[in-house]
Amino acid sequence: MKSMEKKSRVVVITGGSAGVGRATAKEFARHGDRILLIARGKDGLLGAKKEVEDAGGQAWIYEADVANPDQMNEAANFAEANIGPIDIWINNAMVSVFSKVIDMTPKEYQRVTEVTYLGQVYGTLAALNKMKERNVGKIILIGSALSYRGIPLQSAYCASKHAIQGFFESLRAELFHDHIDIDLSIVHLPAMNTTQFGWVKSRFHRKPKPMGKIFQPEVAARVIAEVAETGERLRMVGFSTVQTVWGNKLVPEFLDHYMAKNGIEGQLTHEP
Repeated sequence: MKSMEKKSRVVVITGGSAGVGRATAKEFARHGDRILLIARGKDGLLGAKKEVEDAGGQAWIYEADVANPDQMNEAANFAEANIGPIDIWINNAMVSVFSKVIDMTPKEYQRVTEVTYLGQVYGTLAALNKMKERNVGKIILIGSALSYRGIPLQSAYCASKHAIQGFFESLRAELFHDHIDIDLSIVHLPAMNTTQFGWVKSRFHRKPKPMGKIFQPEVAARVIAEVAETGERLRMVGFSTVQTVWGNKLVPEFLDHYMAKNGIEGQLTHEP
């Protein structure tokens, strides 16, 4: 008997030009999938496209800002017109500001919220509008240990990640109620070794870094690919994420004081 070849899937990844998004694209490429990479920077997108093709996948690029809902809808239209019906949509784009709350501006809070939270909402809506017609598909939101526990210097990012968790829970219940057969999942990540910490705005003269144990983006990519297969509700990557979530449930007052003592120095290197 001949073995059946696995169907090539259409995968859309926001924030696909670097970090976790780029690593995830390469992971799906190893399965021979067709991938639409969405980001603002063309150079990064072209670099990611080449890596996807080198890994055995096919890639298309689309320059867009996830904070613009019209551009997210246009990206979904592009995918369906040029690649095929979207099977998997992964909301990964983010931005942050390293700053104490008292030094933040309203515009900075607005921008981080628009990208890190609303970008996932707009991406999800764009995917839903396509998938609901076929009553099939998978949407993955990218959360964080910081979806459960805020830390100093990243109030806008932490608040946005908290909001994603609430959005996820509300939408998932609605999908069940309406008998819509679309898998909605969330993957919570630990500290990752990505370009994020060289790109984000910072008010400090010392280079920022992730706090706690740091994982390579390929670790997250493998988990995201697994969740796309299983359609499971939630996955936490790394024991440090589990520790953070349960620690905040059990001893939040202790963590307030721990973060006050260690949370700022723990995110700053001695590099300029």
